[in-house]
Amino acid sequence: MSDQVVQPSAEVAAPGLTQMQRVINVFAAPSKTFADIKAGNKSWWLPFLITVVCGAFLWSAINSQVTWKTVYENQQKLQPEFAKRMMDQMPPDQRAAADARGPKTQAITWALSPLGLLIYDLLMALILWPTINFGFGGKAKYGSILAVIMYAGLVLWPIRLLLGGIALFAGAAPDGFNVGNPAPTNIAAFLNQADTNKALYALLSAIDAPTIWCLIITSIGVAIVAGVKRPSGYIAVFGWWLVVTLVIVGIAAI
Repeated sequence: MSDQVVQPSAEVAAPGLTQMQRVINVFAAPSKTFADIKAGNKSWWLPFLITVVCGAFLWSAINSQVTWKTVYENQQKLQPEFAKRMMDQMPPDQRAAADARGPKTQAITWALSPLGLLIYDLLMALILWPTINFGFGGKAKYGSILAVIMYAGLVLWPIRLLLGGIALFAGAAPDGFNVGNPAPTNIAAFLNQADTNKALYALLSAIDAPTIWCLIITSIGVAIVAGVKRPSGYIAVFGWWLVVTLVIVGIAAI
């Protein structure tokens, strides 16, 4: 009786990427990162940590080069007219107390902003998850969509935070600093917000280079983890971005 040749039952699967490899591939070969996420490797603490560190860099730049008192004063100048009138009508002691709390509130708020960003990402994943699955026939899991958003965010948040901090250390004017749009990555960053139509400023802020890059990367990732064609990912991601942008511009116009 001849010996039977034993054939391998399946090809040995390649090991998953490390988080650092996924981070690098977001910039160099995003499809590899998202294919790895689809394979079940969904850890996203490293991109979140990178964002927190970059946020701390900008916070330090604001604290040393601008001061939170100036940030508060700049924000007061941008308040709607009715809010300015309400502040002017406050009794002197209440106004003084509000002005004393303002800088501290700004500093604490922006120190806690990574938590707000995490909540934002969780909500965005919760919106995109049913959109790509029920709207386009995808088969993505919520954790995969969240991981895509966290990794794709590396081309947005760290870049804007770092550029904002670098601009301040390079000598950007503190009186013109807008904490809501700190990086020179869109046309609005070069305009005086107080003298610009609010709806136009909101629109120009939304058309932001890292933001568009992030939307493209997110679209690719969502399509890969959901197992759908890339146009479906683009429609889902850019469609929601357009809705949110129109809402923000509408509120600014009002």
